[in-house]
Formats: sequence, C-alpha cells, structure tokens
Amino acid sequence: MELRQLRYFVAVAEREHVSEAAFELHVAQSAVSRQISNLESELGVQLFERAGRNVHLTPIGNIFLTHIKSALKGVDYAKKQVDEYLDPERGSIKIGFPTSLAGNLLPTVLSAFKRSYPNIRFQLRQGSYNFLIEAVRNREIDLAFLGPVPDNQPDIIGKVLFMENFYALIPSSNAISTKEIISIADLEHENFVLFPEGYVLHQLVIDACIRSGFTPNIQSQGEDLDAIKGLVAAGIGITLLPESAFNDLNTAYSAKVAIDNPPIQRTVGIIIPKNRNLAPSQKVFYHFIQDYFEIEE
Repeated sequence: MELRQLRYFVAVAEREHVSEAAFELHVAQSAVSRQISNLESELGVQLFERAGRNVHLTPIGNIFLTHIKSALKGVDYAKKQVDEYLDPERGSIKIGFPTSLAGNLLPTVLSAFKRSYPNIRFQLRQGSYNFLIEAVRNREIDLAFLGPVPDNQPDIIGKVLFMENFYALIPSSNAISTKEIISIADLEHENFVLFPEGYVLHQLVIDACIRSGFTPNIQSQGEDLDAIKGLVAAGIGITLLPESAFNDLNTAYSAKVAIDNPPIQRTVGIIIPKNRNLAPSQKVFYHFIQDYFEIEE
C-alpha cells in the first residue's frame, strides 16, 4: 500500500464521490479510480459499493477507514515532528477553545505569542467542553484552552492558568441590576437564560443554584454567548457567566453584578494529551502560555 492510495481512499470515503475527491486532490478522476482499484486488488476486498454517480463504503470499508485515518494522523504527526525539529519556530499549532474564552483570553494570548514567534501558524477550532477534550485525545487538535480544567481524564493533562469569578448578568429593567453585589439566593424567583443542557456552563449554574437551595427556572436557552447576552438584554431573564465573557457588555440594556455568599469560580487553563509528546512548536507555545500567566499574576 502507498500513502497516496490511502489518502485517495480517505478523500473518496469522506465525499462519497470520486470526481469530487479528485477535484479536491487536484488530480484526474481516472487516477483516483485507478488507485482505489489497485488498493482493493491488493487487499482482496471491495471497499466501495457503486450507486450511480456516488459511492458508499462497504462494511469492511468502514472498518478500514477508521484505522487508516488513525494511521495517517500518525504519519502526518511524525512528519510534523521532523519538520519542527529542524525549525521549531516555523511550525503549525491546532488550538481549540470554548466560546466563553473567545472574546478576551484567546486574542490576548495569541497576539502576545505572535509578537515573539511570528512564524508559527495557528489553526483555531471552537467547540464545546466535551468536544475539545475528545479532539485533544484523538489528535484532531494539539491542545486546547478550557474552563473548568478537567482533573478526571486519565489521558489528558490539565494545567490551571488562573481562577475566575462568575458574575450575574441582569437586564437593566430588573431592580437587581442596580445592586453592587448579590447572593445566589437572591435569584431564586428570577427567570434564567442558560446554555442548553450538556454545556458545562449550564451545569455550573444549575449546581450553584442547587447549593443555594433552589432549582433555577430556565426561561430560555442560547447556544453561544451573543445569544445569551441578547436574550438577557431583551429582558427574558438573567444569567450567570464567567468574568472573561463580559469584555463586550452593552451596559445600556444589562448590568454585570458581583456574586457573593457563596461566590462561584472556575479554573481556566490549557489541556494537552498525556500519552504523546508535543511537537517542538507546540512545546514552545505551551511553555510560553504558562510563563505568560505567571508574569500576569
């Protein structure tokens, strides 16, 4: 088997169309068909079933795809290690981040890093809490910023960079918005606007309210920060957000109010895989971030 054959196979499998795969690969359709045929002959199995102009993986083709995608990731990673060994300041890093860290933390640290290492490139991927953990585990991304930092993942290393407080975001039409500080118990009879169930910020708010003796009345939900803030500004309800989410608050329609008795906090940090070494440029970034937050403290 040749690497070229395997890459052609993956391209066809993902698009279920030979001509579309050929276009993406910048080669002739006949070349893709020939290499797929040679691969099937060498393996002695049929990887695809033809259905008009499309193709679909056979059951054994699906199994083969899973293993080949993993193998190609390993090959690409090995090549990346060699390239970056020769010049660790000219690599490429795949970085994941959640929506709550997109507005302030990410642009701040990346711009600082680029000033010191202008030739290292970034590929950025936004995702949910669990997606980012799985993506680091499966080599889809190299490392990720996350909050809270997980401490129960056996194949993930979490480095805490700082702690941040949660604040209440209150519509300006609500009398609570004029207070300087409130307790969670003060919000028992309010309507809440939260992220959907399954989002880590959803569960953090639910847990905080339950610890204060009540279950929040969820009036509406939004899947990103802009939606949450917009719903609060419209007077639909209140929400609780980490401090890093307040960098672009429109104070004409809503107010940021401190929370005490008890305060709500989360850790914020960076996660890396435990069972494989970081490439040189990734190590440069990882250590830079740790040094950056030590200086900031």
